Amino acid sequence: MRLSVEQRMDATQRISRIALQLALAIASLMMIAPFVWMLLTSLKSPADIGSYPPSIIPKDWIWANYADAMAAAPFLTYFKNSLLISIGHTVINLALAMMAGYALARIRFRGSTVIFMGVLATMMIPTYAKIVPQYLIAKSVPFFGGNDWLGRGGTGWLDTWWALIIPGALTPLAIFLFRQFYLTLPRELEEAARIDGMGEFGIFTRVMTPLVKPAVATVALITFENSWNNFLWPLLVTTRDDLRVIQVGLAVFQQTEGTQWAFLMAGSALATLPMIVLFLATQRYFVQGFATAGLK
Repeated sequence: MRLSVEQRMDATQRISRIALQLALAIASLMMIAPFVWMLLTSLKSPADIGSYPPSIIPKDWIWANYADAMAAAPFLTYFKNSLLISIGHTVINLALAMMAGYALARIRFRGSTVIFMGVLATMMIPTYAKIVPQYLIAKSVPFFGGNDWLGRGGTGWLDTWWALIIPGALTPLAIFLFRQFYLTLPRELEEAARIDGMGEFGIFTRVMTPLVKPAVATVALITFENSWNNFLWPLLVTTRDDLRVIQVGLAVFQQTEGTQWAFLMAGSALATLPMIVLFLATQRYFVQGFATAGLK
């Protein structure tokens, strides 16, 4: 019995859909495997971790690893510091990047294209290429940390909250995303608001910004995640234990005499939990934000 053209097309589409779903399922398992391994390792005993061949499921479930890991260092202080820095970066980045993106997208002024090209150029500079200049700038801030008006003689912002918050407070990616979103909004909205007598700042805050919620969620999640997982910069600019962040604090389990894998995995699992919760809460807006960022 010969199949019709429509039946062959339906069968082909069904096979393609099954193959795509199978490939996505395999990719999902590959993505989640490291997290499952981390959770299982955090519940193993040292003997179980060092056994050969390695076992996936713990022989003895050591739930006390989490309590012991938290007692090994002041992780509540590290967690609080990371939370304050991440929230500070997110709030400042949202406020400044929204205004900058709106100005570049909706306000006509001389040099706007040059400024936007400069923003794009800064996105191409590798992070590690900026570390040394940023460190020298933070160390040479005038009138801070014993510095004179030329920024000499003291430590500047080193070992202060200023160094942990200000350098990462604004990102070019956030400006770019907000500009792209504001470009997609119809100009008739702001023209109608101007006819009603609304000023530029009112149009920005009350008309345009409520329509770019996906951009707000996307930028907030990216900023919070980058700040929460930042390791190198807090390590360079702080030496005081009360200013350490959680990613730097996890290094306490990696010593020259050996690594305490169970405690390290337990601390890493707890450090990952806030990001998972935040992503699940903003997942819909996050996906929508990246899907529509480059429409115009």
